[in-house]
Amino acid sequence: MKEMVEELELILKTEDEEQLRAYLDNLNISEVEELIDEMPEMAALFIQSISLNRAVNVFRILDFPTQERIIKKLPGAKIAEIVRELPPDDRTALFSELHGDTVKAMILQLPADDRKEALMLLGYKEDSVGRLMTPDYITVKKSWDVTRVLTHLRKYGKNSETIDVLYVIDSSGVLVDDIRIRDILLVEPETKISTLMDNRLIALNVNDPQEEAINVFRMNNRTALPVTDDNNILLGIVTVDDILWIANEEYTEDIQKIGGTEALDEPYLDINIMRLVKKRVGWLIILFLSEMLTTTAMQSYGGELASLTMLAFFVPLIISSGGNSGSQASTLIIQAMALGEVKLVDWWRVMRREIISGLLLGTILGIIGFSRVAIWTTFSDIYGEHWLLMAFTVGFSLIGVVLWGSLAGSMLPLALKKVGFDPATSSAPFVATLVDVTGLVIYFNIAMLIFGHILKVPVHK
Repeated sequence: MKEMVEELELILKTEDEEQLRAYLDNLNISEVEELIDEMPEMAALFIQSISLNRAVNVFRILDFPTQERIIKKLPGAKIAEIVRELPPDDRTALFSELHGDTVKAMILQLPADDRKEALMLLGYKEDSVGRLMTPDYITVKKSWDVTRVLTHLRKYGKNSETIDVLYVIDSSGVLVDDIRIRDILLVEPETKISTLMDNRLIALNVNDPQEEAINVFRMNNRTALPVTDDNNILLGIVTVDDILWIANEEYTEDIQKIGGTEALDEPYLDINIMRLVKKRVGWLIILFLSEMLTTTAMQSYGGELASLTMLAFFVPLIISSGGNSGSQASTLIIQAMALGEVKLVDWWRVMRREIISGLLLGTILGIIGFSRVAIWTTFSDIYGEHWLLMAFTVGFSLIGVVLWGSLAGSMLPLALKKVGFDPATSSAPFVATLVDVTGLVIYFNIAMLIFGHILKVPVHK
């Protein structure tokens, strides 16, 4: 890539448009896209220099911030050409991101049929399958033979998003079945479509969430899936390239939420600093106010800490262990839910597994904590004559907080999903903060049970 950039810079210095066009037209589409990433200030020039078909194919694989910069710099006529040639699903994705006035101006540039199509696709909910589908596909009738299908395919296949799969409909437009092109190519010309049907149809509903479509593609190994309405009328298809794009966006969004921030919706280096701060400050304030409860919890046990100061030595150890186990559990469950491995009905199975694993993990850490106090006592008298009580306090507290952390971290994503929120918002920092506060309560109550007769303070209920 470095050599390509250097060669391109030499061509740009000559200001030879023909040489620039020839150079770019000899590159792969992906290479042009990489050059735009390396030289974003030249993006509009590159798009304007190459042929229209290649410009469209490059433009459609760029991220939205880059597309927006190109739109602002290109002449209106060139933008209209590109938008007209974009596949319907890519055009809808672009319109979904742009401001209203810009979208309105672009829609007016479209031919009447394309304008109607664009408005129809934009009418679906933002995160629905309807926004992803394209109406460019090939349909056949079950009464046709292979010869007629191939004639139909030669005539209309060029305008289809894909010809890997053909869709069988009845006279009312109801989807009956889908047939792979290889099944048609490998049989005799007089074979009827009805004999090739296996009635194992898999379809998406136009109102399905896009996340659900990702799981359907993953489980069924398809390159395209039909989209129907509630009456099973075929409306369009969704292809795997769009699903991969959405899956990447969903993954990025979930990772950002798990890290304790709002989804950025654009590349990190492109987002305005003030918008970046705004995206992050909300969660930081919530987490900060939540952590204040930790201070409140410690203040409520001030008498115990004053009577036995060595209890304070293990506060960071206890709360961090609970927070770490909670963060582990929440991350695992959020990922499992995103992959469709865990559903709401599995809550009891998840809880049972986390109770067992939490007890085992807590016991392991508890033994290590107990050993830490015991071993340290051989070299120091910091824990005094009550070192054994301190060792048991640390050991049992670790079992309790790790178990609680595992349960809280695993159940919170499921609870949020149940009430209609995104499970990813149960981020690792949020779970850690929750477990910090409750972990202190567990720790000090266990300490009071074990040291109560020595401290002579009432046990907290």
